[in-house]
Amino acid sequence: MSHHLVKTGYTALVARLNRFSQGAAPSETLFAILKILFSEQDAARVARLPIRPFTVRRAARIWKIKEGEAQKILDDLADRAILLDLEKDGVATYVLPPPMIGFFEFSLMRLRGDLNQKVLSELLHQYVRVEDDFLKELFTKGETQVGRIFVHEPALPGPEKPGEGRSGGEPRIMTTTAGVTADAGDHGHQGANEVGSLCILDYERATEVIKTASYRGISLCYCRHKMAHLGRACDAPQEICMTFNEPARALIKHQHARAVSKEECLDLLRIAWEHKLIQFGSNVREGVGFICNCCGCCCEAMAAARRFGLLHPIHTTNFLPVLETGKCKGCGRCVSVCPVAAMSLVTANDPRKPKRKVARLSEELCLGCGLCVRECPEGAIALKERAQRIIPPLNAVHQAVVMAVERGKLQNLIFDDQALASHRFLAAILAAILKLPPLKQALASEQVKSRYLEALIRRVGTP
Repeated sequence: MSHHLVKTGYTALVARLNRFSQGAAPSETLFAILKILFSEQDAARVARLPIRPFTVRRAARIWKIKEGEAQKILDDLADRAILLDLEKDGVATYVLPPPMIGFFEFSLMRLRGDLNQKVLSELLHQYVRVEDDFLKELFTKGETQVGRIFVHEPALPGPEKPGEGRSGGEPRIMTTTAGVTADAGDHGHQGANEVGSLCILDYERATEVIKTASYRGISLCYCRHKMAHLGRACDAPQEICMTFNEPARALIKHQHARAVSKEECLDLLRIAWEHKLIQFGSNVREGVGFICNCCGCCCEAMAAARRFGLLHPIHTTNFLPVLETGKCKGCGRCVSVCPVAAMSLVTANDPRKPKRKVARLSEELCLGCGLCVRECPEGAIALKERAQRIIPPLNAVHQAVVMAVERGKLQNLIFDDQALASHRFLAAILAAILKLPPLKQALASEQVKSRYLEALIRRVGTP
């Protein structure tokens, strides 16, 4: 009986995880990870839970147990950061997050005695950094990705900290005429600030996310904590992983994050800037759930950007650095600070100085963070706007719908077991679909084979 439960429980759990837009490629390593995080019984139970948020009553019905017993099981899973318990309009709901960004990270975001974190770290490193399938599935499927880069704000001119940390003085800001692509039918420049001649939107600033968040939590950096167990962590700070809003509330409640004030969170962001860490966060404009302060050596998102850069596994900022080669001394500081090896040193082709080198940017690899702008001691690097502005999804529901459409999994989201029991959430999904461009609306309609959806799209028309 036990052998049968292991086989069906963990296999069913993997199948359940792969109903997400962000799945988990099956492998022996994955099963070993799940066996550390989930008991046999937990795996079988969680495999039967809906994709979208669900109540205690719903879980009790699925498991065919009393609500009080279901409550204890769900709270235990939330205490172990396998589930997130969320609250909306005073109603408590639970959701199983994807492996990444989700319960993989949560397992190492604090020191824990209930897990062998060293063994778990070794397995996670093998699964995520050595085996190709998971990282490729996570970061290279579809156009819309899990996360995006925030601009390095100290590289921008402004009254708060002009030229901070730069020996070359005030950074120059350049711009080109930029087009605006509003994939969500959004007001493209709402909340915009003119910085020099550069247009910076509020959602592009990590400081604005911190200032406007309803909750702020700080945890251990999953990536550097994991690498520390392997003896390969860098010296960047570890207690600097940021969560916000409702995810932060849930993690703080179960002591997987430490509640901090707006002021302390901003101080930690400045520490991240001082350590030349890049901000990688939720690919949404509203309700950002996380911002990781990433190094190029330990961070898995940066590893994906280096390995699959031409496939665009991470959404860039809307900016690109511009090099003035006449000023460049070939010091290589921009090369060393770039987390994705988008900068390199090449010959200057100077017949008078045949050994002279200058920096060169690979635009197709560049994340547009701006670390190199601040690092250059000669003031030879400036920022310009990319030729076309790409606007992230509005919120988590919009992101989930777009990702599901692009990955052929929309039917899993709409026809989830909980779909008809949550009319409000289904309405939010349909509203997000109606904001998609016509081509993606057609893909959505094709995936769900729904006459109702097709008629609704035709009735509302192109957004």
